[in-house]
Parts: sequence; structure tokens; C-alpha cells
Amino acid sequence: MTLTPADADKILADNFAPWVLALGLTVAETGERHAVLRLPWSEALARDGGGLSGQALMAAADTATVIAISAARGGYGPMTTVQQSTSFQRPVTGADVLIDVRITKLGKRMAFADITMTPEGSEEPAAKAATVYALLG
Repeated sequence: MTLTPADADKILADNFAPWVLALGLTVAETGERHAVLRLPWSEALARDGGGLSGQALMAAADTATVIAISAARGGYGPMTTVQQSTSFQRPVTGADVLIDVRITKLGKRMAFADITMTPEGSEEPAAKAATVYALLG
């Protein structure tokens, strides 16, 4: 089964806590082993100095990984974060961020992903992350 962006948006709406939904993430693209989500710019997510908070970027990367794994598996199933490592490279101010997740290994019990977070209109990423997930079902 191919997971469409509309299917993935429904996964977001049906399976995530209200504070995650408050990030305003939307699914822009899904594929066999990837997903791209949009984190809209919001003053509510900015820290002192006006840059998008690292916590918002980390939550967006973690959430986007669930969508990419769901796309790779053909649907949503129970899973949980085992590890996430994030490196911040430059601030994001006044721009939406595209969260591009690529599944690097999908096993029966574990999944691994690389995430690139790039402000819209920029060629340089603002942050990169790597995640490991346990697949529970």
C-alpha cells in the first residue's frame, strides 16, 4: 500500500499528543522510504533572539520519522523512539522548515533514519538528526 500525504496527515491527527499537533506540521511528500513534512514558522515556537527553538525542531524531526517509517511500512503501527541525535548548524528565523526524513534501514524490529531540516528557500540545512526506532507491532 502506498501511503499518500493525506493518509499521513490522518496518522498525525489520530496518533499524536495535542502539543505535537500544535506544531502545525503538515505532510508535503511521502515515498517508499521517505517523507517530507513542513514545520510552519511561528513566533510561538521562537526562543529569545527570534530563532526557532531547538526543541521544536527536535520534536518535528521525531514526529516526521514516524511518518517516514509508516510510509516505508505501508501504514502506521506502534513504534517508539530509541535514540535521537541532533546537530544544529544555523538559526531559522521567519521561514517554514522542511523536514526531510530518509529511512536508511528498515528491519523487522528496528528502523534507522537520517533527517535534514532546511528553511524553505535555503540550500543550507539548519539542522540534521539521526533517529533509531523500535517497531513494536
